Amino acid sequence: MLFYDCSTAPSPRRARMFIAEKGLKIESREISLAEKEQLSPAFLAVNPRATVPVLITRSGATLTENLAIATYLEAVSPNPPLLGETADEKAQVMQWNALVEQQGGLPIADVLRNSNKHMRGRALTGPVNFEQIPELAERGRLRVGLFFDLLEQRLSQSAYLAGERLTMADITGFVFVDFARVIKASIPDTSPATRAWFDAIKAHPSASL
Repeated sequence: MLFYDCSTAPSPRRARMFIAEKGLKIESREISLAEKEQLSPAFLAVNPRATVPVLITRSGATLTENLAIATYLEAVSPNPPLLGETADEKAQVMQWNALVEQQGGLPIADVLRNSNKHMRGRALTGPVNFEQIPELAERGRLRVGLFFDLLEQRLSQSAYLAGERLTMADITGFVFVDFARVIKASIPDTSPATRAWFDAIKAHPSASL
């Protein structure tokens, strides 16, 4: 297997943490987004969508989405189970992973990509350039606040997002909460359950990768 990574971006970090939690050792190659290596002909030959992470499987298939990468790795290395075991667990993991992506990851990205001067003309990932829309950044900040409310409500009832143990949904949530620092957002003081959850995951060796 071969893993295309970027040490500064949240999406590759999700896959990197998943790989580490599985205890897998996979050859990796760093793609610098700052240097626009994702737009180089060499990388576009690997992934024409110009995004990371990318996992080349044992059979040579190219996976460019976190959910696909996690599904493959769970199949080849079932333990520990990070996508759930029972039908209910699997459904909860998929549900909360989707909620965190939609309600947390997307608005954080909207704020960053539509307000950061270094991303002018690059408001969306991929090979096509898009101009910034300031109104999306304003809306994104409001949505990030609602995202933290959503986390606190859920984590006041459950130790982890999808149940009583760490899953892919928690990895996704942890990475986005940590990445929110780039838009100067963080866990509110009024969210003790979210803070306890975040600190517990931060203690995992995978969180330092």
